[in-house]
Amino acid sequence: MTTAGNRGVVKVLSGVPATDGAGVRMTRVIANEQLDHFDPFLLLDEFRSDDPGDYIAGFPDHPHRGFETVTYMLAGAMKHGDNKGNTGLLGPGSVQWMTAGRGIVHSEMPQQEDGLMWGFQLWVNLPADQKMVEPRYQDIPATDVPETRPGENVSVRVIAGELDGVKGPVSGVATEPFYFDVRCEGSAEVRLPTPENHNVFAYPYAGDIRIGGEGGTTVPRGNIALLRPGTSVSVATGKTANFILVGGKPLNEPVARYGPFVMNTADEIRQAIMDFQAGRF
Repeated sequence: MTTAGNRGVVKVLSGVPATDGAGVRMTRVIANEQLDHFDPFLLLDEFRSDDPGDYIAGFPDHPHRGFETVTYMLAGAMKHGDNKGNTGLLGPGSVQWMTAGRGIVHSEMPQQEDGLMWGFQLWVNLPADQKMVEPRYQDIPATDVPETRPGENVSVRVIAGELDGVKGPVSGVATEPFYFDVRCEGSAEVRLPTPENHNVFAYPYAGDIRIGGEGGTTVPRGNIALLRPGTSVSVATGKTANFILVGGKPLNEPVARYGPFVMNTADEIRQAIMDFQAGRF
């Protein structure tokens, strides 16, 4: 039963197989036929494979405008480079929060020839008045992501937002997001506070979870649970399970998208294409 203020599940959807970049295989969780977007979240991919053929080609140079990309690595290594001269190496547990803003051309290439490559990429929309800001990066090594233990057998890596007085290293994001990596060891129960009117989703990437307390909804590994409004979410596990819990303030603005460009109108998309083709990124 869902208690007052406690978020229940609106919908559970499975991710679908997809390829992107130069042929990288992944599971597309948001931005598919079942779920176009979940304001302010435009896309969520999980990439996970120990077959180099699934990831070795990587993501060669490609443009972005009008939103933010968030890469969170669980295993493996990925090198970032862009046309502004920035470079960075993402290893296990590290995060890159990139605000593409007015435009950038970048690449993300595996730095391994074998072994497990595992992580997530999330796209977060920007409000209309910030779509043309200068690009910026928040590159965060694993050692700078703090951890808290909100319950017995439960640990949480706080990437963005705040939990139990522990603040994540990501800051200055318009949608006021939180991004928690929650790890439950064996049988566990935890109740996590959430801003009441944020859109929130949970995605178990190892094991199954139950949301909403006793009699709640089971969410299997590889499925996304979209949650109704509320001030907290209760999660229980019968055995070891890990999941990401992510929320953000909805923008309630029109979304016009064309591949790597996300604006508010079709005219702005056409301008983005012309600017890219003219080398103005």
